[in-house]
Amino acid sequence: MNVFAPEAAEFAAKYTDLASPRLGAEVTFATDDFFADKARLIDSADPVFTADKYDDNGKWMDGWESRRKRGEGFDHCIVRLGLPGIIRAVDIDTSHFTGNFPPAASIDACHVNGEPSAETDWTEIVPAVTLAGNSHHVVAVANVETWSHLRLNIYPDGGVARLRVYGEVQCNWETRDANEIVDLAALVNGGRGVAASDQHYGSPSNILAPGRGINMGDGWETRRRREPGNDWAIIALGHPGVISKIEVDTAHFKGNFPDRCSIQAALVTGGTDASLIPQSMFWKTLLPEQKLSMDNIHDFTGEIENIGPVNHVRLNIIPDGGISRLRLFGKIGGGRHET
Repeated sequence: MNVFAPEAAEFAAKYTDLASPRLGAEVTFATDDFFADKARLIDSADPVFTADKYDDNGKWMDGWESRRKRGEGFDHCIVRLGLPGIIRAVDIDTSHFTGNFPPAASIDACHVNGEPSAETDWTEIVPAVTLAGNSHHVVAVANVETWSHLRLNIYPDGGVARLRVYGEVQCNWETRDANEIVDLAALVNGGRGVAASDQHYGSPSNILAPGRGINMGDGWETRRRREPGNDWAIIALGHPGVISKIEVDTAHFKGNFPDRCSIQAALVTGGTDASLIPQSMFWKTLLPEQKLSMDNIHDFTGEIENIGPVNHVRLNIIPDGGISRLRLFGKIGGGRHET
């Protein structure tokens, strides 16, 4: 489970880290990464500090660190986002960098096919901010354009442990075949976790990630429920559609998988993420209550109710426990439906 600064928790729960390697993000260039490899900047794991670990260039640090600059200018690196998207906030994390962090940083962005070149136009989306050592620096981004690459500038040199880029994946749905069956909830198709009754051991966005879960930490798990009721998570689909196949994967969850699950859904046409929570109690049933088993992929097709196009679902797990992945396959489609 990642440890977030309090001010980052809301963004992390609501949006996707567009700089996550599991989405295909990569640090493609750095002016200098003598002390610490640029690839570590977007490592999905929390940064660590090992007191007695050294390599040929000096103290090993978990992040990106340039050497001490002895001339004019400043260092920068370029991050290719896993998928183009709208950026809502960034977290410039200097954890464990105390005497070697940059005094300031800024971020530029561009949207290009392929990789940026010398002719690429960059737009500043995060003006220079003062940094502190061993700290998270969470900055909201007002620009709502779609970006494919970021340039992190550090003034003049030093080390940054992690860069998190919280935003919304933007898909070009106009190019999709209307008859294609796609996972409408996948992170790579713009799906995102909106809210959950409990996120003690993970965010619901984890269950939309590519591939199968790598361990119990790579999913959504609630605390042990000690009161009546059940836990739930609300998922926003990347595009409205008619769902024809559902996969609920409990990989790695053996003594803590939910006993049963059900799914409600609706085509939401207004309101906010917060207003979805009370509305979701009254959404139509998409998948009636189904029995689950440990460490297993559960496929449902004939059990699915025909309720037309939807763009939000509520996954109910009964009474509590952990889910590794949720797949909602169907054809894209639209329409209006009041919730």
